[in-house]
This record gives sequence, C-alpha cells and structure tokens, in this order.
Amino acid sequence: MSVLLSAWLFELPLERAVLLAPVIVVGVAAIAGLFVLWGRVAWEQYRESRHPVAIAVAAAALVGVFVALSLVGVKLPHE
Repeated sequence: MSVLLSAWLFELPLERAVLLAPVIVVGVAAIAGLFVLWGRVAWEQYRESRHPVAIAVAAAALVGVFVALSLVGVKLPHE
C-alpha cells in the first residue's frame, strides 16, 4: 500500500516504486517510529508538568493561529 501511495505521490513509475519498495517500507516505518517516540515523550512531559491546562490552552491557541492564517491565505516569504 505504501509503495502505491509513494508512486502516486511522487509521480514515480510503478516499476521503479516496486524496486524501491524495501527502502520505502523502512522509511515509512522509521518515520512512524519517530512519531510514536516523540509522542510518548511529549505525553509524559505533559502529564508531569505543573500546569497542564496552560500547556493545552497554549497548544490549542497555536494550532488555531496556524489554521486561521492558512484559511486567510497568508504565505511565508520564499528566499
């Protein structure tokens, strides 16, 4: 499934994506592992913090700002 998705996403010929299948699978697994690891670290830090409500409000506000700026159409300058 990840091979077909990668072929479609990166516009690779299917034959080339099949040849790169081991690399694609290992790469997807490594990225998923990093997300799990850092998610668990963040969750533990959140649970042990003194002010978890303030952290949750700040995180929600940050996500809200990014969503609002995206909906308005603000684009960052390119070099």
